[in-house]
Amino acid sequence: MSKKRVIIVGAAGRDFHNFNTYFRDNEQYEVVAFTAAQIPDIDGRKYPPSLAGKLYPQGIPILEEARLAELIEKHDVDEVVFAYSDVPYSHVMSLAASVNAMGADFILMGGKRTTLKSTKPVISICAVRTGCGKSQTTRYVYDIFRKMNKRVVAIRHPMPYGDLDAQKVQRFASIKDLDEHHCTIEEMEEYEPHIVAGNIIYSGVDYEAIVRAAEEHDNPDVILFDGGNNDMPFYHADLKIVVVDPLRAGHEVAYYPGEANLRMADVVVINKMDSASPEQVKVVKDNIHRIAPAAKVVEADSELTLDGEIRGKRVLVVEDGPTLTHGEMKIGAAMVAAQRMGAGEIVDPRGHAVGKIAETYLRYPNIGWGILPAMGYSDQQKKDLQATINSIDADVILSGTPIDLKRIITVNKPVVRVSYELKPLQGSLGILETAIQQRLFA
Repeated sequence: MSKKRVIIVGAAGRDFHNFNTYFRDNEQYEVVAFTAAQIPDIDGRKYPPSLAGKLYPQGIPILEEARLAELIEKHDVDEVVFAYSDVPYSHVMSLAASVNAMGADFILMGGKRTTLKSTKPVISICAVRTGCGKSQTTRYVYDIFRKMNKRVVAIRHPMPYGDLDAQKVQRFASIKDLDEHHCTIEEMEEYEPHIVAGNIIYSGVDYEAIVRAAEEHDNPDVILFDGGNNDMPFYHADLKIVVVDPLRAGHEVAYYPGEANLRMADVVVINKMDSASPEQVKVVKDNIHRIAPAAKVVEADSELTLDGEIRGKRVLVVEDGPTLTHGEMKIGAAMVAAQRMGAGEIVDPRGHAVGKIAETYLRYPNIGWGILPAMGYSDQQKKDLQATINSIDADVILSGTPIDLKRIITVNKPVVRVSYELKPLQGSLGILETAIQQRLFA
């Protein structure tokens, strides 16, 4: 029987995971290519033989998604597996129509074939969109276990944007580890808050090897899976927590695969209640009750704190990049803080953007006014971010990115950092704690 020829369409995350868990040693299939989109500069690489396995001694090329039609025709492809996240249904189905028009099947893989089993209890913390507040929810849950004197490690959804061989299994327990693993700004935004809080976090490419390393090296009482974008869990979870964002009301049932997360949820956290309107909250609650009626609901604020003064000052607002780009947020924590804490003036950075930062504004024209995305997937983006910031006349940089920008780039203005933590409202206190006790320690 001839092998089915497959292309996996992805963005350096779910695509590699689906390959590793289902296709890698499967002699019924030949994966002829991965394609890459959404994240800049991640194509033009090769999935290396050390990760691809014995069926792929030359590795597998990673090519730009724009070449998909050409590749389907060239390789007479039978199946195209869609494997990235945080995209509207219209995008998914338009791509499906293009693939079907060329005669190939369009595949969306579920958890039955791709979810791994840990020997430890697992809590997954996922979301319906990028930027809902997964990481602050993970930190909140981590603190619950710390108070219980339980050993915990977090495993973060992959962001392997560099040397894939070197990124097979990564463990982060100190700031020094970020430098040793040559992390991008986007990776540091996810790992650094955990490290600062005293948490251990794993990430990488091969999630079977990652979970076994965590089990053996740290022997945790529980593992927290900290999801990425709005992707589904990589591990079978004993408790599934899903975060929703009322500032993007309705997106919870309009983006892939966020709705799948919501339908699987045991607990739904409605974050940012302090920034949303009653109308937005009602839309989200109605959708939760309609498609996840058995889920417990936690209502929470995203509590902001500043480590400096901005009142009356001319402020340059810098926000987490992915939340603004494919996350489509118009406003982030720093802009909210600028408005609440009395900034004298918000300086619009657009006219000063150079290089890769200027390209980001062109590619994502709907980034909110007065906001600079802290893009740093590559060294060139970091250089252009630094040049952009230093060319702007402002009194202070108000940084909503979770990392210390001054550790990454050299800036010519003082930086005030905005931090944000999950704060369940009075009627929701104890819901997460009770759910954890009932599912994991009953």
